[in-house]
Amino acid sequence: MKISPIAIAIIILNLSFAKGWAEDFRIYVSNAGNDTCSGTLTEPVATLQQALRIARQKRRIGWNEGAIVISHPDLSFLSEPIRIRPEDSGTPEAPLIISGQMGDVWNELNGAMPILNWKRQGKLLIAEVPEWNGYPIDFRQFYSPIKAVRAQDVPVELDPEKDGYEKMSRILSLDKKQRILYVPATPAIRKIARQGVGHTEMVLHTMWCTNNLRIETIKIQGDSAAIQFHEPEADVFWEHPWPFPFTGEHASPFYLTNHMALLDEPGEWFHDIGLHKLYYYPRNKEEASWMLDPEWFYLLHPYVPALENILIIEGTPERPVHDVQIKNITFSGSTWMRPSTHGHVPLQAGMYLTEGFKLRPAIVRPDRNHKLDNQAYCGRPAAAVRVHNAQRIVFDRCTFSETASTGLDFEEGTLDCIVANCSFYNIGGAAIVAGSFSPESFEGHLPYLPQDSRQLCRGLIIANNWIENTGLEDWGTPAISAGWVTDATLAYNTIRNVPYTGISLGWGWTQSLNCMSGNEVYRNRITKYARHMYDVAGIYTLSAQPKTFITENVIDSICHPSYVHDPNHWFYLYTDEGSSFITVQDNWCPTEKFLQNANGPGNTWKNNGPMAGNSILENAGCKYWLFEEDTPMPSMSLDEIKSIRPFIQTRKPRKE
Repeated sequence: MKISPIAIAIIILNLSFAKGWAEDFRIYVSNAGNDTCSGTLTEPVATLQQALRIARQKRRIGWNEGAIVISHPDLSFLSEPIRIRPEDSGTPEAPLIISGQMGDVWNELNGAMPILNWKRQGKLLIAEVPEWNGYPIDFRQFYSPIKAVRAQDVPVELDPEKDGYEKMSRILSLDKKQRILYVPATPAIRKIARQGVGHTEMVLHTMWCTNNLRIETIKIQGDSAAIQFHEPEADVFWEHPWPFPFTGEHASPFYLTNHMALLDEPGEWFHDIGLHKLYYYPRNKEEASWMLDPEWFYLLHPYVPALENILIIEGTPERPVHDVQIKNITFSGSTWMRPSTHGHVPLQAGMYLTEGFKLRPAIVRPDRNHKLDNQAYCGRPAAAVRVHNAQRIVFDRCTFSETASTGLDFEEGTLDCIVANCSFYNIGGAAIVAGSFSPESFEGHLPYLPQDSRQLCRGLIIANNWIENTGLEDWGTPAISAGWVTDATLAYNTIRNVPYTGISLGWGWTQSLNCMSGNEVYRNRITKYARHMYDVAGIYTLSAQPKTFITENVIDSICHPSYVHDPNHWFYLYTDEGSSFITVQDNWCPTEKFLQNANGPGNTWKNNGPMAGNSILENAGCKYWLFEEDTPMPSMSLDEIKSIRPFIQTRKPRKE
């Protein structure tokens, strides 16, 4: 990360500036400015919030155009999320633009807090954790400024091509009635039991999900240990049927984290929340030297995430935010603390269960659906950037990195939004989440078809984005996760080095009529997927989606972790329960390893596999140019992006 003392500057202005607008139409922001200033070049304001307020006031008195934002190269630590409201909207002809300095990638809005004043304590470095916004802070990530590893009982592999998780232990047995999980009494578990459990967590691998379970008690019983968990996750974990841990030959693996006794390798850290102290085992002598040198701190801050949301774009169904473009801004340093306070037991795609239980007897459903044997109510993980009740919102050439969970989330009530030419890397959960995953009070297997169509996520284009190293905190999150979406286009994206599925499209496990239709997954390139989880595919679908096309994608290089529950249960293409009326055609992959599980009617499969041809291989993935040390930066014009969907809809079938 590049950090300099130069102040961040932001300008808000309308697209019409290109036509020769005067200086009066620019609003400048600098963290060397002052919010009592007017926002001119010589008298900048200090915050983007104040710049938005000035622009809003100008429109109230007759300046009804939009605004542009330009940032100088620097890092800005925020104390609260930036909010864009309906009053900040532009027009289709002159959208509000918030833009960083073109050609400079360090236009960063960071939701973190720097950790200063380190001292040496043997092999470790130690720092006092200050209060944040006047209150004690907890966190689940630490960046030194490279992402460090929360203290754990499996080896820390600094080489990203290696996997220390191959040495995870596996559960022995379980007692559902007493709610006890039996595991081997490893040296790490014995040490934790002797010293006191504290806030230790078990990260448990269960088929297509990972669970964060806060340990309440550990009782050593010979060669095994009996473990019980805190509420509320204990209740959800023991009652929900899917996915549930395996025992026996392919027993579910786990690792332990967040205890001082586990801090024994370079690259690990531990936060003693009671003493407000952060302990870090530096990777090498050079790293320790600069962390103890105040001169280096001027350029490189170790930091911890503090804000769950960095940017919130939110209106109402009656008054949506509309016509806003965000360009050349980096969003990073977001947190997500729910696993520390409630645990984390997902149903699928990282959507956490608030309640789940087995049905006896199973429910007979209409429309050829098989019997339903479980009920599930889900919540949605936090996102660095949230978009809700908004229309024609564009993210162009932005970067999302170092987020605790989702990078960018288009929730309900979005229309004709675009994510283009963006880079997503080092993401804790999914890079992009879109559409409803059933409201929290709505049972997850029911078909979602709201009477008010304004609640839907419609017309979203996710195109020409580079997505890499996602799911770092939650292995069960797809790189792109689209739930109940309509007329969505996912095209020309490159996805690589992800723990689970590349693209997941759909929700609900139902053939019944629902809100999904007209979705397109076109010319994406997905490689090195399934680094940790199986029951997986490069592209995966759920439920009925009339007029949906999955075409001309390239899927290659499946990973083969040794600890998955079923080493053969992986696929390139996977249409799962209820998938109906979907065309899967002309997709390239090395072999024809596909799954059609409990599908409905109307699906078409044609010409998928190595026979799809070299032209498919050549045209899939994002179009990019090289920037700074050969880092790939996607680059297509917005006009090209907007033309993708009409092209797909009118394209002629390929000749055999």
